Amino acid sequence: MSFARSQKGLSMLSWIVVLAVVAFLASTAFKMLPHYFDYMSMDKTISSVGAGGLEDVRTVGDFYRHVGKGMEVNGIRDLDLREAVKVEIVEGQFQVQLSYEKREPLIGNLDLVANFDKEYRLRMP
Repeated sequence: MSFARSQKGLSMLSWIVVLAVVAFLASTAFKMLPHYFDYMSMDKTISSVGAGGLEDVRTVGDFYRHVGKGMEVNGIRDLDLREAVKVEIVEGQFQVQLSYEKREPLIGNLDLVANFDKEYRLRMP
């Protein structure tokens, strides 16, 4: 009967392993979540052009200015707008390609990589 009593809970070594795994996952999340939040902000800013109400966005330059202001408001400073966003006017619509990659060092020469790629077709106001 004493055998069943000795198997209650995790041992100290097991707790250390569990804490190490949780710390690794938390570290990974804290490194990558800001990039996903920046992407969601960019997505919302770009999509707002097609939602209407923006009569001042009629040219490619206006589009870049609008997205640049959105980046400034949301504090996105580590992204080159002209490299990440490609805008063309095709058949009376903005054709936008949001494509960029973010890398965060993990351990030694291992990196975490997030690749963001989305295409938009937005009607012009």
